Formats: sequence, structure tokens, C-alpha cells
Amino acid sequence: MARVTVEDCLEKVPNRFALVRLASERVRELARPGMTPLVKCKNKHAVTALREIAIGVVRYEEDVNEVVRAYSEEMKYSLPQHFTF
Repeated sequence: MARVTVEDCLEKVPNRFALVRLASERVRELARPGMTPLVKCKNKHAVTALREIAIGVVRYEEDVNEVVRAYSEEMKYSLPQHFTF
């Protein structure tokens, strides 16, 4: 497979923030013992996760905007008070 780029992934997940969140969740899954990639490649977990997103085998089931909103709300209450949104 050719080089995977963020632009390839943005065709599937149009929000960059949501893309980073989805990729990081998938990387954590791939790092667990016994987890196998959904695409055949010998790359590091981050590249494998992006490849899976780019071809559409890993995606959000819920609305991407709802994912971003929920995460923003979650972070609002977990940051120290001197950080503001």
C-alpha cells in the first residue's frame, strides 16, 4: 500500500480532532496483547491505525460532531481551573 496521509483519513473522518481521537483509541487497542490489525502490514501501531481508518475498516459509529462535543465537555471538567475554554 502506498504512503498513508492525514488527507486520506480526512476523507473518512472530516474532523481532524475526531481523527486524532479515533486513531489514538485504535493504537491503544493494537498495543494490547493478542490484538491483530485489520489490514496486513508491518508498521508501527500508529501507521496501522491510520491505514485502517483510510480504507474505512475503522470508523466512528456515532456522529463525529457528537464525539467532539462530548470529549470537550469531559475535558472541561478534568482540567485544572486555570485553564479555560
